[in-house]
Amino acid sequence: MQNEMVLLHGWGMNQGVWQVIKPELEFFHDGEVRCLDLPGFGNAQSIPIPYTLHAAAEQLSTQLNDQSILVGWSLGGLFALYIAAHWPDKVAKVVLVASTPFFAQTDEWPGIKPDVLNAFKDQLVSHREKTIERFLAIQAMGSESARDDIKQLKALLNQYPAPQEQALSAGLDILQQDDLRELFANLSVPVRGIFGRLDSLVPYRAIEKMHAIQPQFEYEVLDKASHAPFISHKAAFISALKSMC
Repeated sequence: MQNEMVLLHGWGMNQGVWQVIKPELEFFHDGEVRCLDLPGFGNAQSIPIPYTLHAAAEQLSTQLNDQSILVGWSLGGLFALYIAAHWPDKVAKVVLVASTPFFAQTDEWPGIKPDVLNAFKDQLVSHREKTIERFLAIQAMGSESARDDIKQLKALLNQYPAPQEQALSAGLDILQQDDLRELFANLSVPVRGIFGRLDSLVPYRAIEKMHAIQPQFEYEVLDKASHAPFISHKAAFISALKSMC
């Protein structure tokens, strides 16, 4: 029997995004495959106050069995890394999907430009749904099937409760401020990665930087994929994940 596989979604999303690949994952993975909502998203309506990465990750960790394989997409990848570092008994392996230990762009680190995240925070106050739609569009940028990807994502997300505003705002703060590079470099748990070469939120140079600070880090880059490779390039993504688990 294999370890349980737990899928963690990204900002503004919920567990519904994984429904496109969950049946295939259950087919090849002998252990249980579970999709969890981050606190404040989907069915996880209980949130920590104040909402910090530590508090939210701790709340999430209580739902995990020991030695789980954590598959974290985007913001979910930060949660997976944090849980692996602070509650290592819970984690056998981390697979990052379009995720890095630090999302904000700096002079020495490629990432999301600060004004992009600031704009999302400003717009979130008055136009929550429109802001999430814009974020969906950015995630699909570069994908040949972008329009269909967005339509499919929206349909899956709408099957679950809307995210709480506190969780959305705190999630953007985490993406902007939480720097897990040192944690990532010293992690004892194996970490793998699946990325899209056309991803505008996680530039290819960031992946190279990750390998530089953690030489044991193994990854696969899907050439035509963007920020949601498990939707735009489902077969290639599943093949990559299968080889890592």
